[in-house]
Amino acid sequence: MRYLFEDYELDASRRELYRDASVVALTPQAFDLLNYLIRNRERVVGKDELITAIWKGRSVSDVALTTRLNAARSAIGDSGEKQRFIKTLPRKGYRFIGMVQEAHSAPTAAVIEIQKEAAKPALALPDKPSLAVLPFSNLSSDPEQEYFADGMVEDILTGLSRSKSLFVIARQSTFTYKGKAIDIRQVGRELGVRYVLEGSVRRSGDRVRITGQLIDATTGAHLWADRFDSQISDIFDLQDQVTNSVIGALFPQLERAEIERAKRVPIGNLQAYDYYLRALASFYEFTREQNIEALRRTRLAVEVDPGLAAGYALGAYCYLQRKIFGWTIDADQERSETRWLARRAIELDKEDPTVLVRAGQAIAAVLYEIDDGVSLVSRAYELNPNLAIARYTIGLEHIRRGDVEAALKQFHAGVRLSPVDPFLFLTQTGIACAHFLTDRYEEGASWAKSAVLHRPNYLNAQFILAACHALSGRVEEARIIGARLTEARPALRISALLPKLTRIYAPEHLERMVRACHVMGLPP
Repeated sequence: MRYLFEDYELDASRRELYRDASVVALTPQAFDLLNYLIRNRERVVGKDELITAIWKGRSVSDVALTTRLNAARSAIGDSGEKQRFIKTLPRKGYRFIGMVQEAHSAPTAAVIEIQKEAAKPALALPDKPSLAVLPFSNLSSDPEQEYFADGMVEDILTGLSRSKSLFVIARQSTFTYKGKAIDIRQVGRELGVRYVLEGSVRRSGDRVRITGQLIDATTGAHLWADRFDSQISDIFDLQDQVTNSVIGALFPQLERAEIERAKRVPIGNLQAYDYYLRALASFYEFTREQNIEALRRTRLAVEVDPGLAAGYALGAYCYLQRKIFGWTIDADQERSETRWLARRAIELDKEDPTVLVRAGQAIAAVLYEIDDGVSLVSRAYELNPNLAIARYTIGLEHIRRGDVEAALKQFHAGVRLSPVDPFLFLTQTGIACAHFLTDRYEEGASWAKSAVLHRPNYLNAQFILAACHALSGRVEEARIIGARLTEARPALRISALLPKLTRIYAPEHLERMVRACHVMGLPP
């Protein structure tokens, strides 16, 4: 069924909205809302009915409904003030009041042309996450904000392009869409990308709000959205803050989306990159069994593609995970494997920040070649300052050198960059440790508890929590945790810990840590 009103045509079967000969961009839920109101235009549709129809009865806020309603209105040249097509009836609901013609016949010639255009062969998608960053919309009345919005996109593109694990379309191509009504799926076909980032900038007085949303261009599904508010005291500082926040939030979302996509690929069709993504999915389960599965899949990935640096780096990372969670089986053999995998990854690609950070962290933590490992992570940080996990290692290096406040800055920057990062528990533990080393035991305990809640089987977080309790006078609680640690790791004793602690802590902090070990009741 097609519905015609003024210059618009809504094709329910194709799920597309046209104005004259152009496709009008519309999110799936906003399209569903508009379609539902048009189909039920003879009556008022209540809020609860709309939520049931569009969200299938899921609990959603009034803001979500208002946002989709505004998007539908905007797509057809309407607004809450004009209400030319969609009328709001206070405390009753909404009704589509435009004159509509229903058409069962073939599409118009203009629509046929659009469909022909859409039917052209799409560009092949690259074998890694591919992204286009569209020009951000300036929603302010101030035309000066246009430059700010364009600069924001420029910085985001620069930041994303630092990662060799992403395929990012150049600015010259994406800015051809500036000021145009577009269909995200068409953009994906024309540019050959799987993901599209779009956003807007709105200024009000001395405040500015930037919104961003990541969309799967193959389906039109929204994967992530966020907004950032700030004072315009220094426009360039604000631009940097928002850029870093957007990039830091995007990387985990893109990674999750790619993992989910790989899970849907039939086993018989798996290639090296899909094996790698499935290995990553197993790795992020943070269990002994899935760690073994992740290693198996990384081996399959590099068998298919011996030049896949990310596969070797992830293999080394799997051994690091075994080390920090206490799953090591044969320490000598695993150190040897880690060394080979990490070195091979670096030989293959010295410029990929993700490869460098994983190889570097494995070299530092599994091989205890800390200077070499930190050097690689620092290089990754230079290439991509938005890589949150790199901040963790740099923070630990500051602790090793005795500069706790500098460590805290790095840890907090990592949390800000990626607040839902799979490795958040590591950074939380780092912050807890920094507070412990500066006598702020209650703050340290609070961060350590967060890490334990996030990842209960990460025993180092429990160790730092016990240390904070031990020196804050909460001895009984410290001893309970200490007993739990020795039960989980029967070989755990102060004499065995001392060489490791000596590598990690400055002399002025080592004595404090050893004292806490005695108080929490660890065997000598």
